[in-house]
Amino acid sequence: MKLREIAHSRTGDKGNVSTISVIAYDEADYPLLVRHVTAERVAALFAGIGAGPVARYELPLLGALNFVVAGSLGGGVTRSLALDPHGKGLSSALLDIDLPALPHAAGSTV
Repeated sequence: MKLREIAHSRTGDKGNVSTISVIAYDEADYPLLVRHVTAERVAALFAGIGAGPVARYELPLLGALNFVVAGSLGGGVTRSLALDPHGKGLSSALLDIDLPALPHAAGSTV
């Protein structure tokens, strides 16, 4: 199952730092996010763009995780030659990671 099946995402930027929030559609799925969407996994996903350290903040009352990804914007909006200098596409890339299937997830046959 893809992360996008149980969560949506928003991305922001500040200088050369991207913030990516992952928000569960259903609060019952939040523990799955906590267990499987780790700072280490996000860092590995974005290692190819030269991203620096990744910090994860848990927001259980919102059913959300917030990741702060340093060095992920090619020097920042005014310095980057990237097609997506604000890093808005990073949220889409994050939502493409695989998670274990849930019996109650959308499209499940269980």
